[in-house]
Amino acid sequence: MPVNFTPTARENLLPIQGIFLGVTEANIKKPGRKDLLVIALESTATISAVFTQNRFCAAPVIVAREHLAREQPIRALVVNTGNANAGTGADGLISAREVCRELSTLIACAPEQVLPFSTGVIMEPLPLEKITAGLPACVRHLGKADWFDAAQAIMTTDIVPKAFSKRVTIAGQIATITGIAKGSGMIHPNMATLLGFIATDARVAPDALQAMLRHAVAQSFNCITVDGDTSTNDACVLMATGQGGARVSSASGDDYIALRDAVTEVAIWLAQAIVRDGEGATKFMTIRVEGGNSTAECRAIAYAIAHSPLVKTAFFASDPNLGRILAAIGYAGIGDLDVSKVQLYLGDVLVAEQGGRAASYREADGQRVMQAPEIVVRVALNRGAANATVWTCDFSYDYVKINAEYRS
Repeated sequence: MPVNFTPTARENLLPIQGIFLGVTEANIKKPGRKDLLVIALESTATISAVFTQNRFCAAPVIVAREHLAREQPIRALVVNTGNANAGTGADGLISAREVCRELSTLIACAPEQVLPFSTGVIMEPLPLEKITAGLPACVRHLGKADWFDAAQAIMTTDIVPKAFSKRVTIAGQIATITGIAKGSGMIHPNMATLLGFIATDARVAPDALQAMLRHAVAQSFNCITVDGDTSTNDACVLMATGQGGARVSSASGDDYIALRDAVTEVAIWLAQAIVRDGEGATKFMTIRVEGGNSTAECRAIAYAIAHSPLVKTAFFASDPNLGRILAAIGYAGIGDLDVSKVQLYLGDVLVAEQGGRAASYREADGQRVMQAPEIVVRVALNRGAANATVWTCDFSYDYVKINAEYRS
């Protein structure tokens, strides 16, 4: 089960004025599960998105970028699970565009006003007939499904749906924010298989919305890793319907910061939920690197630790073989790092300093910390004022099993 994680109850997920959700079972990969989602938006909505930096990006990513570049009002998003439509060449592009065309006919808009998203197995043809056959049911259900249904409909190997809501006051007006995400394996930043959809009823200028999303992603989805694999399909979308009373007219000022920080809080909650639900995870680890010359070098060290299979398997076994962490710090690519200044802490326990084991360190203390389901690894570089935090999980037997059987 996910590490110290309870899904948000359906009744605690807040609807967003100007957004209508429709879900159905299209039997894309397996029968009897929600696997197709339509998110319809009022014409007042503004939308911003960031996508995977994987050069083998999926057909829906290519088409969504093309449609956003036209700068027409986006009226709907369509999301399928069970098939990634990635590594599918020209046929995949044709299928993604056909899904947009079919939905646009049903909701009376242009195909370019629809954004497609897919998640699932790579290099298999999109089951176009199943998706287009399911779209009318999604449209009939618009306004009847809720965010809990939507979160379920985008899951792949996720054990639990991931959804969160928050309200914030902007210049005396209440703004509501609700977000959903999916992801459990193939999780690594740059967009950062991860999809995130966050919506608010505030009216937000397009430039402010884009700045808000980039800030939120930098603090959340770009600070997590499960296995170091960047998906072909990663995407995160921020939608502002303009149907509530709150207004943000520029990417500066107190109103912008208040909404930006609330959106970021939702994004961090979702990002951490993905790690807690990492495939086979039994430990949730916070890797905090401080006292660096730059945020970039702090992140490089944090990710070296978080990606290391040797570190991750040691944490699964609660084995304080902590020299593995020192090795990861050393190969992180910081050429002028003075290891004699580095201090390594496991929870509240000083493990290493002055280039080796701390005189006060006892292995029993390390093992005590590692047996907890949540663990903080802190690295003090003592060479500057920058810092960075990354969240990750351990590697268990189940991670191998889940991925070995992914297509079955």
